[in-house]
Amino acid sequence: MDWSWILQIVGTTLGLIYLWLEYKANIWVWVIGAIMPMVHCTLYLTSGIYADAAMQLYYVAAGIYGLMVWRRQPTHSDEGRIKHTPLGWIVPLVVSYLVLHVVIYFVLTEFTDSRVPFFDAMSTALGIVAMWMLSRKLVEQWLVWLVVDMISVGLYLYKDIPLTAGLYAIYCVLAVVGFLRWRRVCRDEATS
Repeated sequence: MDWSWILQIVGTTLGLIYLWLEYKANIWVWVIGAIMPMVHCTLYLTSGIYADAAMQLYYVAAGIYGLMVWRRQPTHSDEGRIKHTPLGWIVPLVVSYLVLHVVIYFVLTEFTDSRVPFFDAMSTALGIVAMWMLSRKLVEQWLVWLVVDMISVGLYLYKDIPLTAGLYAIYCVLAVVGFLRWRRVCRDEATS
């Protein structure tokens, strides 16, 4: 078994644990979320998916940030509850995504030999936005992750890392399930 398969198996296992914890809105999601990216970073670097590799460093930092934010937000207060994205946040989130996409695309085309700069930049920029939304317990973060996951399936199949592509295919299904669950929890919390 080569190194790529070992990394894919470990990353997939951690990814499934991560997703289960995210689905449950369990604070341990952030601990796994700080460990799993180190495995994926190594895998993506060896596969030539540079922006996704760099993104893993962001995920480690975001895992630490998310843990701090969630620890400060008691679940019984309005601040710590799952909620919908405020309408006033949509334009800044879209603008943030667009700026990130352009900057990452530029870096990939000018400073790497990436053969997939557009989609690598797209999934990375969306992932940054989605991770911030998760730290705020926004229901719609699941929809952003769904787009990231769909792009990633194609990207990872193209780069010949099929086990990780399979993980992201599972993520697609679970993103829909997670969205429906978080939407229901948000509605139930609003009426309680």
